[in-house]
Amino acid sequence: MTQLAQPDLWAKAAQQQCATALAHPNIAFIKYWGNTNHQLRLPANPSLSMNMAGLHTVTRVEFDPALPADTLEINGVPATGPGLERVSAVLNLIRAEAGVAAPARVVSRSNFPVGSGIASSAAAFAALAVAGAAAAGLPPVEARLSRLARRGSGSASRSVPSGFCEWQPGDDDGSVAFSIAPPEHWALADLVAVVSREHKAVGSSGGHPLADTSSLQTARVAGAAERLRRCKEALLARDISAMGPVIEEDAVIMHGVMMSSRPPLFYWLPATMALIQATARWRAEGLEVYFTIDAGPNVHLICPAEQAADVEAKARKIAGVRDVLKSAPGGPAHLLAPGDEFLHP
Repeated sequence: MTQLAQPDLWAKAAQQQCATALAHPNIAFIKYWGNTNHQLRLPANPSLSMNMAGLHTVTRVEFDPALPADTLEINGVPATGPGLERVSAVLNLIRAEAGVAAPARVVSRSNFPVGSGIASSAAAFAALAVAGAAAAGLPPVEARLSRLARRGSGSASRSVPSGFCEWQPGDDDGSVAFSIAPPEHWALADLVAVVSREHKAVGSSGGHPLADTSSLQTARVAGAAERLRRCKEALLARDISAMGPVIEEDAVIMHGVMMSSRPPLFYWLPATMALIQATARWRAEGLEVYFTIDAGPNVHLICPAEQAADVEAKARKIAGVRDVLKSAPGGPAHLLAPGDEFLHP
């Protein structure tokens, strides 16, 4: 039985119309950038990722008929406007499927910087989908939860299943993520070199519609399936020397699209470039470390777990690196029992 099944917790959540779920952000080895349908968040290309244990978002959803409308609190601060609207849109899908009419009180906490390119929306909407579905009495069907999470944030579809996950394009029903290997398949480390904690001026949701304005996007999408095939083959074989160059190539191609979009998106900072260059030097010195970068300036350094301490020590010496967050392959989004909710600020 997977963590997602949790029959006793799902039954109690449905009875109380209240549930709390935890989900991890994920780091994409093969990137998602651009949609064939922006409203449904249907991706232009397949992608591949790893859930990030140690980093998480915890979200509680409580349906309450006494509320006049949905409310949202993020890290202790009430949220309104577009953020609340995105949450309500996912809750509306859940309410429609479950036949629930009541507004919901949503409280969310993350233990890592949000809005800075560390997939905070992926963790947030995966946790929202699981908690909301459980509180509304929907059954714990992974594909359905992945689809609901995708409607809030495309990459959130990949934070619902466990471990290493693949997400394929398709229609609204078929474009869901699934696990290709459990967390214990490979002892990888992801050292996130944080060069900025600032909220991005243009988030991923605002960036995806710009992808097709770049003349490079067609070529990026055309080669994505082959890069995914090579990356997946290396991942399943636990061959970092084969996987590393593919993930670096894919990250640079995506940022090339961003930089050549209209208007252009320049996420990199000087420390970002310094880390890219340092990674090549560290490999020459014998470390098996490779970089990837999501939609932001922070750099993910992927290496075997046994080399993580050395990579972290080197990364902390790079000018402009403010912190290094450590993670490993993580499990699925799942419900938390009362008392394990971690909802304090």
